Amino acid sequence: MSQPIITLRDKAYAHLLANYLVSQGHPASVQPLADNTYQISLNSETDLEQVKSICEAFIREPNHPRYQQAAWQSGEQINLPKSGGAIRNKLIDNARHAPFTAVIFILCTLTYGLSLLGLFPAIYQGLTMQPLGVLFTTHEWWRLIGPVFLHFSALHFVFNLLWWATLGAQIERTLGVSMLLLVFVVSAIASNIGQLLVSGPNFGGMSGVVYALLGFIWWVGWLKPSWGMTLPRAIVGFMLVWLVIGYADVLWVNMANTAHLVGLISGCLLAALLAIGSGRRQSA
Repeated sequence: MSQPIITLRDKAYAHLLANYLVSQGHPASVQPLADNTYQISLNSETDLEQVKSICEAFIREPNHPRYQQAAWQSGEQINLPKSGGAIRNKLIDNARHAPFTAVIFILCTLTYGLSLLGLFPAIYQGLTMQPLGVLFTTHEWWRLIGPVFLHFSALHFVFNLLWWATLGAQIERTLGVSMLLLVFVVSAIASNIGQLLVSGPNFGGMSGVVYALLGFIWWVGWLKPSWGMTLPRAIVGFMLVWLVIGYADVLWVNMANTAHLVGLISGCLLAALLAIGSGRRQSA
């Protein structure tokens, strides 16, 4: 016998919540009501307190990426309302709840925009990596992170920034700005130094950081599924295949393969350390 738990006015959001409940082990279904609302009901006995907590979190942040990802994993694409006002409000909401993600996005966009206006040589000279021996002489330590703001084509820029906006916001909204800042700084420095040591200082882009975000969310979802951070397997598979293709050197562009690999490893390691530390605190 089904048990009603919540009623929503929007059909898309009702199905989004129901999909997420199912992904968390709470079989649920959606039934339309006569007053043009949609009732979500549980199809079996379950932990009502946990269901209540999930519903309350959904009401606070219905546009959180975790809910759409649950729909992707179930094979159902939920089309949320996309009016101009809704899109603008969603962008503002994302910036408010993920400010560090928004700041980095804006900085990369400004850097790329100024590059298109003919300032690329000056920007490149100011942000590019230097050999470690030179860095210890000049003390221009910002160059350890600077290359992540450099992008050499529109495709390079759009690819990296879309992944940054999606994955970075998920980490920041779930675990806070300090955790995303840690992942960003550690992965940027590690991937840039790795690429420098293997191929020299002539490189740029946020791909190493993007791979770190991918690895971080992937391993957190595996080690701590209760935290609600997941990635569809298709996305993980695509990014890993792309990594292999880069090393196969069959593309028409030069890829910073070492930065990708080091970024991925650093993200996975940070997730593992976080999960282990969390487990020890709970045991204590």
